[in-house]
Amino acid sequence: MAAPQTILEEILQRRAVWRGGALARPALPAVPSGFAVLDRELPGGGWPGGALTEVLCAREGVGELQLVLPALAALSASGRRIAWLAPPHLPYAPALAAAGVDLAQLAVVRAPGRRDALWAAEQVLRAGACHALLAWLRDARYAELRRLAVAAEAGPALVVLFRPEEAACESSPACLRIALEAAGEHLLARILKRRGALAAAPLRIPIDRPVHALGGASSPAAPARSPAARPCPV
Repeated sequence: MAAPQTILEEILQRRAVWRGGALARPALPAVPSGFAVLDRELPGGGWPGGALTEVLCAREGVGELQLVLPALAALSASGRRIAWLAPPHLPYAPALAAAGVDLAQLAVVRAPGRRDALWAAEQVLRAGACHALLAWLRDARYAELRRLAVAAEAGPALVVLFRPEEAACESSPACLRIALEAAGEHLLARILKRRGALAAAPLRIPIDRPVHALGGASSPAAPARSPAARPCPV
């Protein structure tokens, strides 16, 4: 019989188990974000594949798309498909192309309501039709998010769900949750939840502010608010 210490080490090496004081080893390869300061704080060194990520913003246009565009550009350059589900505005093709996204690999899916959007997201993920899914769902409930998280685990796709800032105080099955605030030419990114140790402080991520990829000019940067973490469930 194996020694207890050996058995414990084998358990800790399993992909679904992580030590509370260290970042987890993801089950699937991560997608580099293109921002070294962010990748150092993400398990696996990038956006998690085969899992649900939430990006929370006080309003549209703070820089949330600039945060994911480098990863989308890299995926599309290698011939991998990207789906945008229920974006609040029509994607602005020139801005996406300028960011390096291959428009031939991009599909935009419209949905008349929340349930239709969730159904479409599940179908896209379970079919393995795309390597990245970006979705905008303002009022999703926990049970619906859980279904989406399970669907995300069916394949290796990067799945990013954009939600309003107030959702930070709601429980979520997402494995990664990041709250964003604009701060001049930077984004303040607070990692609310990740697999492993809690993040100690907000990250300052430098971004460009070109024409907004969802059409129109980017919103002007708002004054940075206090980055103190709130005692909300995750």
